[in-house]
Amino acid sequence: MLCPWRVKLKILLATVTLVFLISWLYLFMDGCSLMFPPCIGDQSSHYFDREALVSQVRKVEEENQLLRRQLSHSQAKDEVMAETDSNQQGAQVVEDQDGRNYTGCAKQRMVQKCELLHVAIVCAGYNASRDVVTLVKSILFHRKNPLHFHLITDSVARQILQTLFQSWMVPSVHISFYDADDLKPDISWIPNKHYSGIYGLMKLTLTKALPSNLSKVIVLDTDITFATDIAELWAVFGKFSDKQVIGLVENQSDWYLGNLWKNHKPWPALGRGFNTGVILLLLERLRRIGWEQMWRLTAERELMSMLSTSLADQDIFNAVIKQSPALVYQLPCFWNVQLSDHTRSEQCYTEVSDLKVIHWNSPKKLRVKNKHVEFFRNLYLTFLEYDGNLLRRELFGCASLPSLTSGQLQQALEELDEDDPCYDFRRQSLIQHRVHLFFLQYDFPASTDAADVTLIAQLSMDRLQMLEAICKHWTGPISLALYLSDAEAQQFLRYAQASEVLSNRRNVAYHIVYKEGQFYPVNFLRNVALKNAQTSHVFLTDIDFLPMYGLYDYLRTSVVQLELPERKAAFIVPAFETLHYRLTFPKSKAELVSMLDMGSLYTFRYHVWPQGHAPTDYAKWRTATVPYQVEWQPHFEPYVVVRRDCPLYDQRFVGFGWNKVSHIMELDAQEYELLVLPNAFMVHMPHAPSFDISKFRRSSAYRDCLKTLREEFHQDMSRKYGAAALKYLTAERNL
Repeated sequence: MLCPWRVKLKILLATVTLVFLISWLYLFMDGCSLMFPPCIGDQSSHYFDREALVSQVRKVEEENQLLRRQLSHSQAKDEVMAETDSNQQGAQVVEDQDGRNYTGCAKQRMVQKCELLHVAIVCAGYNASRDVVTLVKSILFHRKNPLHFHLITDSVARQILQTLFQSWMVPSVHISFYDADDLKPDISWIPNKHYSGIYGLMKLTLTKALPSNLSKVIVLDTDITFATDIAELWAVFGKFSDKQVIGLVENQSDWYLGNLWKNHKPWPALGRGFNTGVILLLLERLRRIGWEQMWRLTAERELMSMLSTSLADQDIFNAVIKQSPALVYQLPCFWNVQLSDHTRSEQCYTEVSDLKVIHWNSPKKLRVKNKHVEFFRNLYLTFLEYDGNLLRRELFGCASLPSLTSGQLQQALEELDEDDPCYDFRRQSLIQHRVHLFFLQYDFPASTDAADVTLIAQLSMDRLQMLEAICKHWTGPISLALYLSDAEAQQFLRYAQASEVLSNRRNVAYHIVYKEGQFYPVNFLRNVALKNAQTSHVFLTDIDFLPMYGLYDYLRTSVVQLELPERKAAFIVPAFETLHYRLTFPKSKAELVSMLDMGSLYTFRYHVWPQGHAPTDYAKWRTATVPYQVEWQPHFEPYVVVRRDCPLYDQRFVGFGWNKVSHIMELDAQEYELLVLPNAFMVHMPHAPSFDISKFRRSSAYRDCLKTLREEFHQDMSRKYGAAALKYLTAERNL
């Protein structure tokens, strides 16, 4: 049977010949004057030549059709072979009689359309959790197959990534987590100088860590970027011989040659050695040959002279391969283009299309020196800032069981009436936002202090400038939910890392909620920040308020003195505002009262929304020396300190209006005491109006929908609290 590429070549040649003959015949018959001006020739000879040409054309056409049938038959046969034989793949090198090599036509197994591909990644800590998201984005962007990610994580990475993937809800993506602590005893005895620490050795244990029924897996470092469909790499498993169990790319530096500096003594390796940033593992075969004992014995022997590893698991993998070269299948270098110091990766590619996997395996990462680093950096940044919502793509033709959450969400969306004037509001409250918890390093453990307080707030990019000022005013823990796009999240990261104030704080938790929809999901953001606070009590505030200096310590003292842990109470922190962008912040209550009298400060929103804070009774507060209780009144929305187990905010309220009012009403319905603290205050700083308040002011439809949502909230309160909730509905109607 002819090889497909040879058949195609013959078809091409036959087609060109046919076109040439037809063109020549046309010119001869109708344009003889162009070729032979006198048009001399015997008429019978002319017709004889024409008949010969016609016969030749028919012959070429018949040969062309025959070749097409052969090609069709060859392709059909290849497809059958691909389905029935998965053990042989790729081209075979055949030697002809003259000793020359050429590519023969071997059976080639392509990855089946809905075949599940398995990927294992070791991930620990806050930074690696960010890196793995970029890796996953690059895989999802190109993939056409269902994926199963096997994540070996510490407790930090598990909390972050479990929340992220659950909220991401990418179809046909499965996630399994494995506790890295369970694997530490197997490798903790190995001294390791590499910056990855003990986690850099865990790939050695995958035959034990991963399920026993998993036969093969692709193993990746977190600093990998894919530039092609990972199925292409998965297909390489079919090229392994019966003895090969590990697929690796040759190391693209001179590290294992031992000539980088004087007295440089690397671990033993085969030639240049192999890089373990991308690994293909045939787990079933590895278990069968006793991989665990094999690498352990090799490591024990080499450590007697080497004392420690320099490149973590890579040193041990190479030592094993040096001893047993038949185990390794050498992957083409484009499957792991290594951008490390002293790299030879430029020899691996000549065109952009050659690149398949980029590996930032230098500690310098994006700052590494490379001839084409700008191109590589731009490719990486493309996925770093890519909108992850766009990767929620269905794989058509592949069955995917929806999760319970996605099924409930889909049902709720189907029940919405698109003709409802408030459809957009209702749909926004149902959006499942991607959430990346603890985006930056957070070193404030869950507090056992029964009086500790976390400041809770939410913000978008246009309020970022408030962060430094708040951190200067509040020394305690902070939990913030930031509503950002993927690109804005990276801008924030650079801003925080460049800020001396923010970079020195390790007790500020930043939780990224990725943008989706047309309204600001204010109460969803508040709930994210609230649920991830690590202290027993929380101070529920907004990002554009500066707390008084020393408020953190004052609140902790008040929690103890007023026995807040044992009672249902909400401490009210009186709110004030200034219209001046530059303000000499009051250092005490006496100074604030003086500024009130001079007109440089005001009670919050007294001129546009007095009912929101009037029940605080500012006149009484001016002279109060002890806490005093106030009663709930309609539209009351103070900023409060409560136990962390307080009710969550109602997420139906998006954008502007009633988002805090509904929460205070819920506290009152649950019989929380409202106590005003006599020596606490906060000041609202001026800023441009938000987009949502602008929509509220100019759109009557917006205001009508807010009214509808309020009425529905009242109805839900009545169902939940019975007769006790009637006062809220009565008060609303009396306004």
